[in-house]
Amino acid sequence: MTIRLYGIKNCDTVKKARKWLDQQGIDYRFVDHRSDGLDPTELQHWLERLGWEQVLNKRGTTYRALPDADKASLGPDTAAALLQAHPAMIKRPLLDLGDELHLGFKPELYSRIFNK
Repeated sequence: MTIRLYGIKNCDTVKKARKWLDQQGIDYRFVDHRSDGLDPTELQHWLERLGWEQVLNKRGTTYRALPDADKASLGPDTAAALLQAHPAMIKRPLLDLGDELHLGFKPELYSRIFNK
């Protein structure tokens, strides 16, 4: 199984998650939404498994800069297109273990996930 960590390389939380994984000797593949692109099939999978409300980061500057009309029309039918167009609005990091998806980073969470 290939562990994948999705995010944006200059995000402080992503940096912390990568550092933790590296320090624990955990092999993973990092996928940067901006430079590597975002696979629409994977995004749809995340939305189905986690729900669009969980995947969408409303705290970031990208979301806050959206026109009010775009914010008002957000929902399960529009979230995928908006996130595809603005991948910085995806909560990060997103850890994909194949059968499990986890959003965000906390050392204690990762310790439980990897039994370290």
